[in-house]
Amino acid sequence: MRLLHTSDWHLGRSFHRVGLLDAQAAFLDHLVATVHAHDVDAVLVAGDVYDRAVPPLPAVELFDTALHRLAEAGVPTVMISGNHDSARRLGVGAGLIGRAGIHLRTDPDGIGTPVVLSDAHGEVALYGLPYLEPALVRERLGAEKAGHEAVLTAAMDRVRTDLAGRPAGTRSVVLAHAFVAGGAPSDSERDITVGGVAAVPTGIFDGVDYVALGHLHGSQVLTPRVRYSGSPLAYSFSEAGHRKTMWLIDLGEDGSITGDVRLDCPVPRPLARVRGRLDDLLADPALAPHEQSWVEATLTDPVRPAEPMARLTERFPHTLNLVFDPERTGDDPGASYAQRLRDRSDQQIAEDFVAHVRGGAALDGDERAVLHGAFDDVRVDTAEREVGR
Repeated sequence: MRLLHTSDWHLGRSFHRVGLLDAQAAFLDHLVATVHAHDVDAVLVAGDVYDRAVPPLPAVELFDTALHRLAEAGVPTVMISGNHDSARRLGVGAGLIGRAGIHLRTDPDGIGTPVVLSDAHGEVALYGLPYLEPALVRERLGAEKAGHEAVLTAAMDRVRTDLAGRPAGTRSVVLAHAFVAGGAPSDSERDITVGGVAAVPTGIFDGVDYVALGHLHGSQVLTPRVRYSGSPLAYSFSEAGHRKTMWLIDLGEDGSITGDVRLDCPVPRPLARVRGRLDDLLADPALAPHEQSWVEATLTDPVRPAEPMARLTERFPHTLNLVFDPERTGDDPGASYAQRLRDRSDQQIAEDFVAHVRGGAALDGDERAVLHGAFDDVRVDTAEREVGR
């Protein structure tokens, strides 16, 4: 069975205030063309279909068009909700849409009920695990404790229980939206940390033949059977080095991966990150290939130059982001705020602030736990409000 694995469309999202709806439409054109060109048997969409719980109307219309085209292609599609989606909104009409071969899996109660497809070698059970916010689904899933690992373990127990009752030789596929250990994040993913822990081990998914992951925006192979497709478009300059693709996976008669190909997605405009003094950036011939790219420029001039954006856009007309990082030592009190916060989590920044305002006294374990709880409460409150919208 040939599977096309994609995720993280984020329909309705922009890139540094540049609208991406046309680029997203071009990707969906490419997706449908790929389905036909490569004789795909099933399309897997592993969450974050939309960029926010209440997407703009043009994004909804684009999604509606995509659903119609996939249904007309006659190729089953299995789609789950991600942490950016409103599961309730995305799942409206799921039963009716399912009759057209578009299977929306947004309700945790349906985790143990797969979409069952058949080929010449028998049945393939496809299980959809929507994004599982631990505080909202722990009791429903019977998880032993709060946390991503606990709720995903409970979800996979339901999958394995159902699979064990199926005919011998039934192959299995799981779609999940999660941060799995070994994956490399980028700047454009929403933090899903719970209690200071975000990543779950790959071993949670043991016992199934292929795991189609969503959430991280870079295409990655964690194990031959556990993969991220990544987002089809770049949504931050941290993705400048990404190759945006979909996975074309051939699932063999015995559940083995008999073929895997990364299929490139259309690139609306390449990304470039340039760094140096302004005069050097404007004169360096090596930067000529980036003149038509979307550019993030980091200026290292010791003194901020006059009209830097206007001067940069004369050579790089698609400059979207300007960063100042003067040439100073790391312990220079004049170092930029962004420089001092680089690579530090919200938790670490908060701890540093508390220590600063009380004269340098570091937090003890109980105080760190209070901060963990506060950050978790804010995230859960946001998720609950989105669910209720």
